[in-house]
Amino acid sequence: MSSPKLHLYMLGGACSMAPHILLREAELPFTHTLFRRADVVAKGSYPEELLALNPKGKVPTLLYNDEVITENAALLTLTGQLVPEKQLLGTTVLETARVKEWLNYLATEIHATTFGMLFRPERFVDDPALKEHVRAKGREMLLQRYKYIDEQLEGKEWAVGERFTAADAYLMPFFWWGLNVMKMDMEGQYPNYARVVRNVKARPKAAEALKLEGVDF
Repeated sequence: MSSPKLHLYMLGGACSMAPHILLREAELPFTHTLFRRADVVAKGSYPEELLALNPKGKVPTLLYNDEVITENAALLTLTGQLVPEKQLLGTTVLETARVKEWLNYLATEIHATTFGMLFRPERFVDDPALKEHVRAKGREMLLQRYKYIDEQLEGKEWAVGERFTAADAYLMPFFWWGLNVMKMDMEGQYPNYARVVRNVKARPKAAEALKLEGVDF
């Protein structure tokens, strides 16, 4: 069976870092479009090239042959399923459930809710006077959730089981955002989380992805 034709649309340092890392770890042939943050910010949206494919106007967006796949949990699951021999979704039924548990938690509690409150408070309130209150609550929630992640990773080299999985790839962008955007002492405050991140960074394929995206930490 021939490999599918894959093309990933991504933004350096964004949550699309996760499927970018996993595609390289899967050693699947793929092409990519890497948008420049300055261009997206200046325009206020992604180029028409992306919007025509994904009306949500977000990355990651993956072309899978002629199909458009969106949402990180879907892209990460798809990638793992394409190379079952690499066990990127875990080595047992229970581990697969744990990997998907991580993917859902990171997508909903960390990304959509907590960072949504910090980056896009207008999604939660219409009154401009209340936006700072939303951001303040988001900061409080972020500390709680980072603490939870760190506790779940205590004594572990990887998020699930004894090897790298899609969960580890998805943990990466949120550590980077804490460090680079929120200016937090991620190493000092969350040493277990930091240990797993260092393990991912030490992997040559993951390092290739980070270098291409200009992510250096």
